[in-house]
Amino acid sequence: MTSNGFSEENLVLVAGATGGVGQLAVAKLLDKGCKVRVLTRNASKAENMFAGKVEVAVGDIRNPETLPAAVANVTHIICCSGTTAFPSERWEFENKPNFLQYFGLFFNPAEAKAKAKNSPMKVDAQGVSNLVEVAPKDLKQFVFISSCGVERKNEFPYSILNKFGILDAKKQAEETIINSKLPYTIIRPGQLIDGPYTSYDLNTLLRAKTDGKLDVVLGTGDQITGQTSRIDVANACVESLNNSNCYNKAFEIVNQGKRPSVIDWNALFEQV
Repeated sequence: MTSNGFSEENLVLVAGATGGVGQLAVAKLLDKGCKVRVLTRNASKAENMFAGKVEVAVGDIRNPETLPAAVANVTHIICCSGTTAFPSERWEFENKPNFLQYFGLFFNPAEAKAKAKNSPMKVDAQGVSNLVEVAPKDLKQFVFISSCGVERKNEFPYSILNKFGILDAKKQAEETIINSKLPYTIIRPGQLIDGPYTSYDLNTLLRAKTDGKLDVVLGTGDQITGQTSRIDVANACVESLNNSNCYNKAFEIVNQGKRPSVIDWNALFEQV
């Protein structure tokens, strides 16, 4: 039995496992002795990254026919899948734009979303819906990483963040999960900081980080704003598993204030 009350029969599927938060979540699960299966489009990348310590399922949440084998016999799902808020290489344009074309797309969101194979609506909304649809009916918990601002899409700075529909897509995914009747936990981080950096954006260039010096603050009702360490998002995902204080709840997570020597996750979850 692990520290989160897992037994040998439990199997956690991590979607988006090779992304920044996903890598950290898998590492945390393995550290706790959990059995892990990762859902990936690139088997060799996942096998090299996790050194044979996980089961590897090849699939794509955008293609529902690739998912049934990945979810077979899983007891928990952590969905870390997502794309960037603004057009980037991760949007997987059929014809890769040059710099001037990328610049032009910023002034034409409709064109950008139409040409992208990996836009927020295709990944964060439809992809998550596909994963929910095939999830086992007796799933113990579906953990989803959403975003601060989903309830404040028309307020600055979230109105800028949502220019290409990232918050619309996240909110749609939240509603799909809630309406599925699966036990769920929705985690809404602020601007993601700290590595691993897997997207080439402004945050990557700035290498924004907490240096481990900021406390973890949770909130509900989408009232708080701030930056959030990928490390703490991953920890929240794993620590919420099998925690009754987290069932069927959505909460925000940011880093603020002086960090204590140990984060008491259970005490934080009890507050929400």
